[in-house]
Amino acid sequence: MKMACAAARSPADQDRFICIYPAYLNNKKTIAEGRRIPISKAVENPTATEIQDVCSAVGLNVFLEKNKMYSREWNRDVQYRGRVRVQLKQEDGSLCLVQFPSRKSVMLYAAEMIPKLKTRTQKTGGADQSLQQGEGSKKGKGKKKK
Repeated sequence: MKMACAAARSPADQDRFICIYPAYLNNKKTIAEGRRIPISKAVENPTATEIQDVCSAVGLNVFLEKNKMYSREWNRDVQYRGRVRVQLKQEDGSLCLVQFPSRKSVMLYAAEMIPKLKTRTQKTGGADQSLQQGEGSKKGKGKKKK
């Protein structure tokens, strides 16, 4: 029985694709909780499906693993579940797309594009206003300012 080490397997094998968990791009998380990009570039609660959408739209070879969980994610809700696998390198070791030399470049691109998704632009229009109104009323009920 032969065991192949990671270097011997082709970069085109699916188990050699890089993993991107939604927590890596979430601006609600601290670095200790798993965020891997600057908060200024991060997105509010991204989902694995959104990451998959933006990566496949740019032409990366991507697949979604719906039932995978990020180990530092304490919330077991469906929206926090999932991980995206992205192929960075081809069989011969060359990059699939030149603009994505590293996993960080893919994460930053995904975080930049997710807010521009149609599902995001429609949702946030109504949701943000209702959230702001809710927050405003809460502030009034708190301690009175002197």
